[in-house]
Order: sequence, then C-alpha cells, then structure tokens
Amino acid sequence: MSAPELQPRFTFRPLQRDDMSLMHRWLYVPHVAEWWWTDQEPTAEDLEEKYLPRIHGEDPTDCYVIVEDGRDIGYIQSYVIANHPEYAELVDVEERAAGIDLFIGEPDRVHRGLGPPLLRQFLRDVVFANYDVESCIIGPSVKNTSAIRAYEKAGFSFFKTINVPDEDDPEYLLRIWREELLGDE
Repeated sequence: MSAPELQPRFTFRPLQRDDMSLMHRWLYVPHVAEWWWTDQEPTAEDLEEKYLPRIHGEDPTDCYVIVEDGRDIGYIQSYVIANHPEYAELVDVEERAAGIDLFIGEPDRVHRGLGPPLLRQFLRDVVFANYDVESCIIGPSVKNTSAIRAYEKAGFSFFKTINVPDEDDPEYLLRIWREELLGDE
C-alpha cells in the first residue's frame, strides 16, 4: 500500500525586478497568453513599465510569485478594489473588497488541481491576513471555463458579469466572503 499523496505546499514571495524575465517567459506560454493580454505581445519594457511601480510600492497592487514546494510556478496579485476607482465603479459592491488575479505559468503544473488549494492558501495567508476586507473578488473571462471551475472549487460563487473597457470578453465576477473561508478561526 502506497503512502497518501501530500498536498503541495505553496508560498507567495513578493515579485522582484529579477523576476521580469520569468514573467516574460510565462506570459508567452499559450495557456497564459490566451487570457492575460489582448492586443499585442508585451515586451520586456512593457513588463517593467507595468510591474516595477508595483514592486516599488508606487502602485497599490501587491504582486507575488507562486512557489510550490520551492519551485516558482506562477504569478498572483492582490489589491483593494476601492484603490482602483474605475474598476471599483464597474464592480459596484457595497462591502470593502479585495481583488485577485493569477496564472500558473509552468505548463507541467496546469490542470493538476492546484488552483483551489493555492487560492485558499493565498486568501488565508495574504488577502484576509493583510487587508481589512469583507470579501475577495476574482473576474475571469466568461469564456475561461477551466478557471471558473477552479475558482468555484476554491469556494468562490458567481454574482454578476461586467464589461471592462479594453477587454475582449466580459468578466465573470465571483466572490468569496471572509467568514466563508475563515469561519471561526
């Protein structure tokens, strides 16, 4: 009889300037590129323009590399939605909420069931630990059915669809409440 398989352990380390080449590689992997950028392929300069202000604290988005058992496998970011007024107006929720976005960049780690436990750990360790928010919202494309399934398995529930300027498809907004995840912890 074999030993039960251990659940992978995830950590989330802050994104650093040295990670730009890793981010660039991940953004060109077809399963990431399909959902992460729309008009044109991002250059190394585009990535630095977008992510360096976040790394240096000049932008209110917190960026992390997802680490599975010591291996960098993807990217995840979190933010307080109210700190992004145009998006907050579109999301239009009464409670104080965080938002998250992510991708698993390593092709051999996709479709392995990592999304739900990874998300739940990130919510516990980062979102609900660092932000004074009642809920967390994630907004994949309405066409990204595998991501939607993973988010639902993590405990998120659909609550509305919104149209975001400059995005090809509407966002399928899902939400999880702090109390749903943490209970009486």
